[in-house]
Amino acid sequence: MRMVDLIEKKRDGGALTEEELRWLVAGFTAGGVPDYQMAAFAMAVYYKGMTDAETAVLTDAMMRSGDTVDLSRFGAKSVDKHSTGGVGDKTTLIVAPIVASLGGKLAKMSGRGLGHTGGTVDKLESIPGFRTTLTPEEFMRQVEAVGVAVIGQSGNLDPADKKLYALRDVTATVDSLPLITSSIMSKKLAAGSHSIVLDVKIGSGAFMKTREDGERLARSMVSIGKACGRQVRAVMTNMDIPLGYYIGNALEVMEAVQVLRGEGCPDLGGVCRTLACNMLELCNGWDADTAAREVEASVSSGAAFETMKKWIAAQGGDARALEDFSLLPQAGSRRIVAAPQTGYLGHMDTQRVGEASALLGAGRQKKEDAIDYGAGIVLKKKTGDFAEAGEPLAELYTNTAATLAESERVFLSALRWQDAAPEKQPLIYGVVG
Repeated sequence: MRMVDLIEKKRDGGALTEEELRWLVAGFTAGGVPDYQMAAFAMAVYYKGMTDAETAVLTDAMMRSGDTVDLSRFGAKSVDKHSTGGVGDKTTLIVAPIVASLGGKLAKMSGRGLGHTGGTVDKLESIPGFRTTLTPEEFMRQVEAVGVAVIGQSGNLDPADKKLYALRDVTATVDSLPLITSSIMSKKLAAGSHSIVLDVKIGSGAFMKTREDGERLARSMVSIGKACGRQVRAVMTNMDIPLGYYIGNALEVMEAVQVLRGEGCPDLGGVCRTLACNMLELCNGWDADTAAREVEASVSSGAAFETMKKWIAAQGGDARALEDFSLLPQAGSRRIVAAPQTGYLGHMDTQRVGEASALLGAGRQKKEDAIDYGAGIVLKKKTGDFAEAGEPLAELYTNTAATLAESERVFLSALRWQDAAPEKQPLIYGVVG
């Protein structure tokens, strides 16, 4: 078998066989297929696409290219959630303790943020002492005892995806539905959960900008997950507005605590409840009404917040910081962004808002960049709100005061003003699967 023949076949619109795809992934992972040929193949897929059967085989082959996690000891109780990335997305910090408090088992591997999107691992590492690296034995014991453990991705989990994504990132082939699907689902399948709920973000702050593209991705991932023997649902959520009011690492931990205590942003709470209910329907076999009642009871009784404290303490974190926010990293400089005019916020370019937060130090421009855990933005107004000229729109936080002016400029450039109130946007566009 020759790689040049497979490139030619896909270039001409042909469908590769299972044998050909598995040979391709194995050769690329081992180094026998060079980067330049794999890049050519990715470009051919970008233009010609793949059948559902091809995408399923590619996903399975990538999943098996490295380590996989065996969660069979937890049976149907093992459940995972994956977000396609957004701004202010601290849902794992809220959903994980809710689901764990109600019997779900979340053995979760999460990533770091890059560019305008935040990463769960970075948020957790803003809690003093929290460890995102555990031995396999520690990882499993914690899930048994607490119901949840969240760590960084294993070095040898899905190495084929790591290598292929690096090529896609520099060859303009990231935006390919079969390659996106196989990238996300191969990692989730390798992580071993019996059930998976996908949070597919749609809008200006997401990778999927339109509802049509978001639904295509959701249906593709659900189809592939089911073909690989898992229970999968996709919740399509709005990322045309930042999720919640806090953007940044320690700041988002604070907002997650507020929601778990029954306070905080109703929009954020609503999205988290929807995700938690879908996870519990799958792992506990509950109907929708039972799941909704149990989720509300977990939050109102304080059981979910208590589970969060146990989870943080079990991974070495200082759980006191969840009740005394002064123990979390703080920012030395603050600036209030005032409304430049009177009117309604008709639209926020959420990606630009995330970029403004990253400029303050809350995110990375490159993978090796250090994070300022105290940096970020607290919104005072969001899409649909009315503001008088001079009224506070946001507060910027950083330990690098020189970044404040540029961050304010980028933030203000994200806003679109209008005289009349805009139509209210839905939080949830629908559920697939």
